[in-house]
Amino acid sequence: MSEDNDKESKTEEASEKKISDAVEKGNIPFSKEATLFASLMGILVSLSFFAGPQSAALTQGLARFIDNPGGFRLTTSEDATNILWMAFDVGARFLLPIVIVLSVAGVVAALAQNTPRMVGERIRPQWSRVSPMGGWKRLFGRQGQMEFLKSLFKFGAISLVCGLLLFSGQDSITAALSSDPVLVPSMLLGLAVRLISAVCVATIALVGVDLVWSRLHWKAELRMTKQEVKDEFKQAEGDPMVKARIRSIAQERARHRMMNAVPRASIVLANPTHYAIALYYDRQKGGAPLVLAKGTDLIALKIRSVAESHGIPVVEDRALVRAMYDAIEVDQWIPAEFYRPIAKILYFIYARGKNAKS
Repeated sequence: MSEDNDKESKTEEASEKKISDAVEKGNIPFSKEATLFASLMGILVSLSFFAGPQSAALTQGLARFIDNPGGFRLTTSEDATNILWMAFDVGARFLLPIVIVLSVAGVVAALAQNTPRMVGERIRPQWSRVSPMGGWKRLFGRQGQMEFLKSLFKFGAISLVCGLLLFSGQDSITAALSSDPVLVPSMLLGLAVRLISAVCVATIALVGVDLVWSRLHWKAELRMTKQEVKDEFKQAEGDPMVKARIRSIAQERARHRMMNAVPRASIVLANPTHYAIALYYDRQKGGAPLVLAKGTDLIALKIRSVAESHGIPVVEDRALVRAMYDAIEVDQWIPAEFYRPIAKILYFIYARGKNAKS
């Protein structure tokens, strides 16, 4: 019951990270029916192209053992070894092409489904693989039910196909039993080819369904709960609360450093309370004015207050301050397009200060 509830809570699609982690651990969609179908096709190819010629060679090779069993000397262990090697040679020549075809078919079926990779996790001992409870869940869980239905379908389809073929060919089979024994192998070979061909046709639909189902089931098993998505996001991007706190601390330090620099300003531009910009200009060195601080609303009022407490001139120019605010950054020189208006303001302030002294 808890397992069903857990699956129902997994409403989110698997993230790229979870999919990549699953692939790294060897958890990939795989259809056993596709491999079985490839093996059947390999058997069909072997029977069609190799079994006939190889059967004749096998018959000729074994004929020496059957026609003249007494013609072999068998007095020492070396004689017995030679006979065994002769039998092995005859059998290997018959089976080797078939084994090669079946091996290639199995490898091609596996490569067609997934990219090959070495995964140590798949061979690492795990208790769940030998646990009676885990085995019970595999047998009677959703996966086990699906495997049972596929096995039932295969058994029914193969039984039906074999029954129909044997029923339709019963006359030729009966006639072959009373004919020349030399013709029996070719008759059995033809019957086997027809049987395997019919089985392959009958299982094509099953293979297609299993390929789709294996991938859908794999994606369903990797689905995530909303909490898992949040936890993964926190791991990848960091805890939003922690990041917000760090950002807040950084902004507070930047404001504190900026306010400490305001007493060095040569002039403060205001608008009149919503914006404020503190500039430093060195008359001896010349060059462009440096932005010491900028801010809006409460920070702007604080900049004005510090400037007024230190006797720094505050000039109100709504249009200029509003235009400058988005184009400048703290601890950087003002852009060239603001040289002329700022120069006029500085000239006016310095000229007024000079007249006041005189």
